[in-house]
Amino acid sequence: MLKLLFIFIFSFNLLALEISIDSARENKTPYSVLHLKNQEQFLCQEKLNDFKVVTKVICAFKNKPSELFKPIQNDFFKIDTTIKNQTFFIIVKPFFKIKLVPMVFNLVDESSVYTADVKISNYWMIVGYKDKLPLIYQDKKTDMGLNFPFVMKKDTLPFVEGLDLEGRPVHIKKVEDVTDYLLIKKYYKEKKYKKCLDLIDLIMYDYPNSLFRAELLYYKILVYSKLKDYDSVIELSKEYLNEYSASENVPEILSLIAKAYAKNGLSIDADYFFDRLFSEHADSVYKYWGYIYKAEMLEASGGVKKALSFYKKALKGTDNLDVAVYAAYKLAQYYVNASKFKKASTYIMKIIKAKPEFFIEYKKSAIEMMEQFAQEWHYDTAIAIAKALIDKMSKKDDEYEKLLRDRAIWLTKTKNKDEALKALNRYLKEFKYGDYEDEIKMAKDELFFDLDDSNVTYRLKEYDKLIDKYENDYIAKRAIYEKAKLLLKEKRYADVLAIENDLLSLKADKFPDAKDLVYSAAKGLTIEYLNTKECKDSLNLIATYDVKLEPKFDTKLYDCAMSEAEFDFAKDIASKYLKDKDLNKRKEWLFRYLKVMFSKSKYKEVIKISNDLLILVDNIANSKYKEVYRYLFDAYSQLEDNQGMLKTIEKTEKYFGIKYKDIERYVKVVSIGVYEKDNNIIIKYGNIVRNLQLKTKTHFQSPYIEFTLYQAYIDIEDYNMALEIIKSLDDVELTPSQRARQKYLLGSVYSRLWRDFEAKEAYDEAIKADKDSAWAKLAKSAKDI
Repeated sequence: MLKLLFIFIFSFNLLALEISIDSARENKTPYSVLHLKNQEQFLCQEKLNDFKVVTKVICAFKNKPSELFKPIQNDFFKIDTTIKNQTFFIIVKPFFKIKLVPMVFNLVDESSVYTADVKISNYWMIVGYKDKLPLIYQDKKTDMGLNFPFVMKKDTLPFVEGLDLEGRPVHIKKVEDVTDYLLIKKYYKEKKYKKCLDLIDLIMYDYPNSLFRAELLYYKILVYSKLKDYDSVIELSKEYLNEYSASENVPEILSLIAKAYAKNGLSIDADYFFDRLFSEHADSVYKYWGYIYKAEMLEASGGVKKALSFYKKALKGTDNLDVAVYAAYKLAQYYVNASKFKKASTYIMKIIKAKPEFFIEYKKSAIEMMEQFAQEWHYDTAIAIAKALIDKMSKKDDEYEKLLRDRAIWLTKTKNKDEALKALNRYLKEFKYGDYEDEIKMAKDELFFDLDDSNVTYRLKEYDKLIDKYENDYIAKRAIYEKAKLLLKEKRYADVLAIENDLLSLKADKFPDAKDLVYSAAKGLTIEYLNTKECKDSLNLIATYDVKLEPKFDTKLYDCAMSEAEFDFAKDIASKYLKDKDLNKRKEWLFRYLKVMFSKSKYKEVIKISNDLLILVDNIANSKYKEVYRYLFDAYSQLEDNQGMLKTIEKTEKYFGIKYKDIERYVKVVSIGVYEKDNNIIIKYGNIVRNLQLKTKTHFQSPYIEFTLYQAYIDIEDYNMALEIIKSLDDVELTPSQRARQKYLLGSVYSRLWRDFEAKEAYDEAIKADKDSAWAKLAKSAKDI
């Protein structure tokens, strides 16, 4: 047991109060005891909360002291004083647990003890502990028993007050400021090492035989280690190990002296103390710190792989958070130096999860490592380190503004765009006119491209604003690019093509698919035009942008090409299918190919293609391909092949019946009859034409067809039919010359029928219709006979 004794003596009117604090361990568990002694009895009470836990102890004294002492605290309780209504109070508040014990018997003077409900006493003891109350064992009282005084007869032995470690009586002088030792601990915790060291030196000078010498020397070693004065660490550690070899601080001192030797490059001496630490204190947490210090020594001397194994031993073996975090940090540094950033990141993220405040302790190296992660595009890790540092810093710190900027910029390069926007806004809020204001504002504008906003109109307006604001800058170009993408997504193809020049001016290395956007818009608009049969515009786009459409658009594309007389283009489309394995598809496109060749006046090829198609078609009568006979007839007509026309007109009549659509073809056959002087052909097909006109009440083929039929009937001496045919023209609108001819022929047929009076009237009408025409002259001659 290590016993530290503090005695405070205050003078009252007619009394003296003595306060002392003992610190000790029981089964390696620390506790502390506060002793309060006074010449007169005083009251002490425990104050409990709703859970019957002692929250504080209050002691009251009748007389007040001439001066109040400063607040005192150690690891277990804090002692405050106050005066209210002329009464002096001492308030003891626990950090863990506390127990108030009255000391009402002195076994040196009295021979009997018993339990009593004590409220006032000259001497009170207050025990501060963590879990289990030390030294004092309380048995539960039974309600069935009686509380009789217990009398113990024992010979009285000599009594000795406090002894030092060598068994000599301790004589403690009066100390004016009893908080010096606690102040040393406070300075060390706050990293005020210079103040800490100055105070230690002052106490050791004023009190060379102080009971606290071991503790003072211990803190002095700690301070020198923090200040990296390794020579002083070595010197004082040797002294400490020689004088206080039984101290609980020995494992830590061994680790620090080994580290000091290692830092001074004396590896053999360092290994001696490392070996002692590892062998003599295998259960101590400082063994794992020793692993780390030895790893650092090995790493500095080039033994990187061995160093790595010691760092891993420290990390895997310890349950101490500080050791584990530092070991993980050293492993992260190792993997960063080896350019294994993914591996390094796993250790950094473990630290972030377990103890993010660690990085502020190693700020300089943490920032360097953070920047290395960022340079290698491991932004998530760099961002995590930056946040850990920012959380422990204030605006007054030199690095704060840049860290805020870096984290915001790095976030914009990740998928976490909402967090990036918050970080950018935070910088602008905290540094309205900061060094990085313009960069942050630009990053915020650029971040707009990645934010998820479904309002198309709003986004397009914002793109236009960025284009104007950053004219010719990267953001403006990016806005043009993103605007085109959005327009394309919305199928606003014409709007994309409206900014075609801007898109094509973008650098290919920055926007490699800018040309693709133009092409995609042209293709989309081409398809739109095809679907709405705006063929001219569709074909213009195809020609301008060399648009290639999928086969499913070939039919519409063919139809457009034909309607716009782009016969070569139509031919190219149809040609792809002339040898298609799908017979139905081949027939369909062969027929289309036939139409193209006819439009190109390739009549011989039309005849050949028609015959090929007819071979492929099984039941032509019920097939859509019977139309081929009309193309055949027209091709024969263009080639003036009368036999071909006659042969084909029969097929047309057979498969289509008598249709007005074919009237001109029948007229041509009539012309063949005239040419070949075949009245049978003329009469047959002439009547077909005449009947079609009567049925449709049209006279487009008149009076040619009637004049031709008239002559055929005259030739075969069927005068009545000739009369009927020529007379049918009475109701048809004719030119004067045609009317003169019709009336002359009417008079002629009347004459043949011996109807002279009617013949004379017809001749008069012929002369009247056009007296200067040849037909009028003939009529006049016929009349005079």
